[in-house]
This record gives sequence, structure tokens and C-alpha cells, in this order.
Amino acid sequence: MRVSWITDDHSSPSIVEYGTSPARYNFVAQGESTSYSYLFYRSGKIHHTVIGPLEPKTVYFYRCGREGPEFLLRTPPAEFPVTFAVAGDLGQTGWTKSTLDHIDQCKYDIHLLPGDLSYADYIQYRWDTFGQLVQPLASARAWMVTEGNHEKESILFFKDGFQSYNSRWKMPFEESGSSSNLYYSFEVAGVHVVMLGSYADYDEQSEQYNWLKADLSKVDRKRTPWLLASFHVPWYNSNEAHQGEGDEMMAAIEPLLYAAGVDVVLAGHVHAYERSVCNFKFILCLTPLYGGKSDPCGAVHITIGDGGNWEGLAHKYKDPKPEWSVFREASFGHGELKIVNLSHAFWSWHRNDDDEPYVSDQVWITSLASSRCLEEKAHELRKILWTP
Repeated sequence: MRVSWITDDHSSPSIVEYGTSPARYNFVAQGESTSYSYLFYRSGKIHHTVIGPLEPKTVYFYRCGREGPEFLLRTPPAEFPVTFAVAGDLGQTGWTKSTLDHIDQCKYDIHLLPGDLSYADYIQYRWDTFGQLVQPLASARAWMVTEGNHEKESILFFKDGFQSYNSRWKMPFEESGSSSNLYYSFEVAGVHVVMLGSYADYDEQSEQYNWLKADLSKVDRKRTPWLLASFHVPWYNSNEAHQGEGDEMMAAIEPLLYAAGVDVVLAGHVHAYERSVCNFKFILCLTPLYGGKSDPCGAVHITIGDGGNWEGLAHKYKDPKPEWSVFREASFGHGELKIVNLSHAFWSWHRNDDDEPYVSDQVWITSLASSRCLEEKAHELRKILWTP
């Protein structure tokens, strides 16, 4: 697990001391550091240190740079059940704080954030204030993020995109064989998760496409029966906001995800909540999506860009509602995906306007690995993923 932090003192060491008892650090890890300049802004020293191996489902106490406050980290389990908290498009508003407070009340193991983190939008000190805002949660659980459009911050002929994001939020891309921090994969318990880049090239000649193809071809569904994907721009969207923006990526990438048998796709970008075809209220999800149509061997698509950003909610939806859209609402909130066992998962969505235990939308989802879908798609899987 990687610990990242920033210091004003550029002589501070990239060292993390940690152990399973308060103030008793039996282990020490040495990491790396970087910094960056952006126009007139100069970042502090950005530290990235990998600690471990760590025991699953264990509380560790740690401090950074041989001084400062002690933090508490709870590692995720090695087997089911495992719970993901999901909220995209966070920003730094009162609604953001409400979302984080709600997440803090739920029992989760990992936070998934499908893009648009700080909404710094070129104003670099906002990256610092965002880090301070999320530190109470991000220091205690693993946060796995991917980029959104607000992370780009490119200046034509002067600044490449994603410099601040890549410097500050280093994900395990190298460990998963990726050449870019904008897309990677990881595994936890019995779940394989691919975090894709909506703003990295994704056509069939791209590095991302070929990396994804190789990554999916190595997934062992006996070891990781659940397969999730997350990226910023949704492919299925009945909101008037951002219509059609995901069409090109969908055309290129959806056949790969379908062939591999991805169970759930989590996106953001649209500042509202929407869930694709599943029978509502405690009934098993039997009719997910592929190619814009209901398909029992397709994925459940969820848009959850409702974390609290300053741009506000996207209230306008297209009418009539498409058949694939089961539940949609423009409210701030977060989702929880509890993978219960190799065959069943429980998804719930929670509005900020309600107390955290109150569930506004919920559904049981069955894994494709527990059905005949993967057997039926075996030929397609070999054809698409395993051929040059």
C-alpha cells in the first residue's frame, strides 16, 4: 500500500514508520519524492512510500517523515465480504463535506473515486486544501482514483495535462503493467478492478487499449470472480448534461469489457445519480446492458458524479426515460457496493439529505462468473482478448 503526503520542508525524509500498536513502530519503509511547478506556484515536497506487506483486515498505526501526527489505517480484507464506498466529482464545498461525513459513517474498506477530485481548475493551492479536506478519510482507508476532466489543467503550448494529478495522486499503474498513471488495475479480496482513463487515448492502436486487453486476458475468475470497471465519462446517460461524450470510448472499449464479463461499471462526470437496468428493490439484477440494449451477460452501469462539486447538480433529464434506466435522481450522495460472496453483491445509494443508514436506491447483483455467461462468451473472449 502506498502512503502519500506533502511537506513544506524539502529536507523531510520520505520515510513511513508503522506498526500494529500506537506509537510502536516495528517497521520502516523508505520511499521517493517529487515536486512540480505550475506557473507561479511551487509545490511542497510530495512523498510516495510503499509500506508492507501488510496483514489483511488489520489496523496499523503510522507516521510520516519521522515526526508529526500519528495516523490509523485499516487494511481491506483478503476475502469476501468487501465493501467499496463510491463517490465521484467531489470538489470542496459544504456538500462535499456532507458526502465525506456520510461515507465516514458507513462500514467500508476502499474508496473508489471515478474522477474529478479537487476542482482546482488551474488554481494550484486548491490541490493542497483538497488534501487537507479528505485527509481524515484518505489517511484511514485506501483511496483508488482515476482522472476526470477537471484534473487535466493543460495550457496549450505551455503545460501538458495532468501534471498536478500525476504528481500528487500516484496509483499502482506500474505494478499493474501500465505505462500511465491515468489507467491501471488492482485486486482486493476476490475482486479485480480496472480504473480506466476517459482522457487518455483509447482507440485500438492506443497504449491504454492494448494494456487493457492484456490485463483482462490475465484475469482468473476463479481467484477473482468479480470484475469491476471505473472511469469518468459515463457511456449510458439519460441526463441532458454531457450527452454523447462517452460514445467514442464506448465504441472502442465496451467490446473488451463485455468479452471479459465485467459485472459493474462505475462512472462520474454527470452531477447526478443513475443506475441502469436491474429490477428494483431487493430483486436480483437479471438484465444488465451491452451495446445500448438489455443483455443478461452485460454490465450494470452506475453514474455517481454526485459527490458535492461547486458546479451544482444536473437536474434536467431526457424524456421519456430510456428502458435501460431504472433509477435516476439529481441529488448529492454516495454509493456502497458490498461484494458479499462469489455470486452476490449488494448496491445501495445514499442521499446527503438523509441520514446515512437510509437507502434511496438498492439492488442485489449476481456475478457473471456465477452464471453461464462466461462459458457462453468463451469463444468471444478468446477472439477479442487473446488475438493480436
